[in-house]
Formats: sequence, C-alpha cells, structure tokens
Amino acid sequence: MSDMRSEGRRRRHERVRRRVIGSAARARLAVFRSQLHIYAQIVDDAERRTLVSASSLKLGEAARGEGETRSIAQARAVGQLLAQRAKEKGIDKVVFDRGGYRYHGRVAALAEGARKGGLQF
Repeated sequence: MSDMRSEGRRRRHERVRRRVIGSAARARLAVFRSQLHIYAQIVDDAERRTLVSASSLKLGEAARGEGETRSIAQARAVGQLLAQRAKEKGIDKVVFDRGGYRYHGRVAALAEGARKGGLQF
C-alpha cells in the first residue's frame, strides 16, 4: 500500500512542479513530510541550490495552541524558523511547493507559520 501512496505523491509533486518554479526573484519553498518530522527549504531552481532550510529534527517542544497536536505546533514553529532565516538572507517572497501533499494539517501549519514570520506567497 505504501508504494502506491508514495507513487501517487510523486506524480502529484511532478504535476505541481511543472507550474511552481523558483527563481532568484521569487524562490521556491519546498516541503517534505515524514511520519515524525517535517522539513522545509527555500530553493533557487535557476542555480539549483538551497538558500535556507529548517526542520523539526532539532526543534524540541514547540508552544501549542488550543486543541493543537505536537506535530502541528512543530510544523508552525518550523515555518516561523524558516521565515526568520530567510529574512536574515534578504528573502521575503517565495512560491509555495506543497510537495504533492494536501494543503491541510502539518503542511498548512508550516505555511501559516512562514506567513506569520513575514514570508509572502
């Protein structure tokens, strides 16, 4: 079953990536979600290099909102951390690449945290 699920996500990601292309003016915010953690990076596709990255690996406990799970709180904190690091590098506008995942739960929380941190997309 997991092969079918990952194959479907890969195909959806390819479909999204046909439209979402990061440039020097507007880099791509790419999201990867595993069972336990969430990873995000800002990529310049023209130069094929990662400009900024953040993940929940070394994050620890994040402050939770009302009725919020640990993973949602961590995803929001990763988004805010990524936005902070991007601001330090002078990046304020990005395009959001959801990586073939649905835009809800942890992916939406990460996007919300990045917006709260000052990124525009």
